[in-house]
Amino acid sequence: MKTLKIPEATIIRLSVYSRFLSEIDRKGIITISSGDIAEGVGVSPAQVRKDLAYFGEFGIRGVGYNVKDLHRHILRIMGLSSEWSVCLVGLGNLGLALSTYKGFKDRGFSIVAIFENDPKKIGMKINDIEVLPIDRIEEVIAQNQIQIGAITVPASVAQDVADKLVQGGIKAILNFAPVVLNVPPTVELRNVDLSVNLEVLTFNLGGRMA
Repeated sequence: MKTLKIPEATIIRLSVYSRFLSEIDRKGIITISSGDIAEGVGVSPAQVRKDLAYFGEFGIRGVGYNVKDLHRHILRIMGLSSEWSVCLVGLGNLGLALSTYKGFKDRGFSIVAIFENDPKKIGMKINDIEVLPIDRIEEVIAQNQIQIGAITVPASVAQDVADKLVQGGIKAILNFAPVVLNVPPTVELRNVDLSVNLEVLTFNLGGRMA
């Protein structure tokens, strides 16, 4: 049986939909139309319906979607029905900002371990989490069954860190280091290069201003 491949852009929009629905739910709104969702997140109603149609039928024609039910369905689709444990490697400016960001917890991601190689930072506590030396990565991941690793170290050591995460049994890596990492195909890898995203913005701005 052929598996339907879901476009990555659809997955990204689902995340946006879920955030919007969460806000709408807090306002006490019970039902919502695809047009309302589209207006709230900046896409077309047809796009909303197409994205949701990949996963089934959720609304009632002429009535719309139940906000709580649709939000719950999307969280389940995104794998956010349960909490995911995350470890962070690197406590520079970016690592420190990520480690104290409350939004991760709100979305079901719990940072349970932080690693560093700077002796001055090892032993510090960030949100009651003790910063541990990098050479304990494999041990701590295995002991705590951590599923996701976030890398915020310099590019020169990012591959070594990725290797340690993989050896520890990590299932997915979010890489902020500006370098291409090599990981086994069984490990999900997502690169977040802030410079690249800024360059995309300047390219688009340049096209508008030409």
